Amino acid sequence: MACLMKSILLTLFGSTGLAFLTVCTAAAAPGTGPGFQGPIGLQLYSLRDQFKKDVPGTLDEVKRWGIRHVELAGTYDMPAKQFKAELDKRGLVPISAHFPYEKFRDDVESIATEAKALGLKYAGCAWIPHEGDFTEKTCREAIVMFNNAGEALARHGLKFFYHSHGYEFQPHGQGTLLDLLISETNPKYVSYEMDIFWIVHPGQDPVKLLDKYAKRWELMHLKDMKKGTPTGLLTGHTDVSNDAALGTGQMDLPAILRAAKKAGVKWYFIEDESPWSEQQIPQSLKFLEQVSG
Repeated sequence: MACLMKSILLTLFGSTGLAFLTVCTAAAAPGTGPGFQGPIGLQLYSLRDQFKKDVPGTLDEVKRWGIRHVELAGTYDMPAKQFKAELDKRGLVPISAHFPYEKFRDDVESIATEAKALGLKYAGCAWIPHEGDFTEKTCREAIVMFNNAGEALARHGLKFFYHSHGYEFQPHGQGTLLDLLISETNPKYVSYEMDIFWIVHPGQDPVKLLDKYAKRWELMHLKDMKKGTPTGLLTGHTDVSNDAALGTGQMDLPAILRAAKKAGVKWYFIEDESPWSEQQIPQSLKFLEQVSG
């Protein structure tokens, strides 16, 4: 994604002799090229181990990949304003971030303060604490909390979202607890982030869910699933080595991306939790340059 340098030799006659003209052609940012029209960003949790050792150096690597937009999952012991300054130095724009469920429940105003310091558009929750199977009781408690948190954040110009994680597909009535969660949260205050891995892992179909709840899914995590990974599980857990570079696994990504566009998804973030994410993220970016959606 780096700026491409081309040296062109021009032969000029007369007193000028020979001249070299260097032309810099900037490559398109992810999500703006001839393939899939994102916008595509990166969930920085993909590089959590690298951030623990070197925050500036890891952000430099993200910039080298041509990434413009990022989603956060913490600031690695830096105050929010300092982390935002590091992002600004590299032209990285934070769009959204994940915060703990308990913090939304107990101190949502502190989330609003941090989110504004980071310049976020969205603040979201990626896990509802529960023991054993996810239950209707826990789901209904989350519904109340999500509606309250969403309304509180809206007063600060922020949008609340929930990141689905697979365990919500416990049967309920004629559908699942995810159906209950989406149908009873207020669309004015609560949006959703579809992590396609955590839709396929429990044996569900991202395309059908995008169609069923169009306009509720505003954000998406793009990740592929290693071929042969078991599905049909409601645990919300799997070995991180099952994350594959986009286009190399068992996801029907062209169909998912088409459905996401139709459903009104606004932001796409690559998330790669595997131990070899640094190698796979460039592969995923290359795939997204070529795939149509």
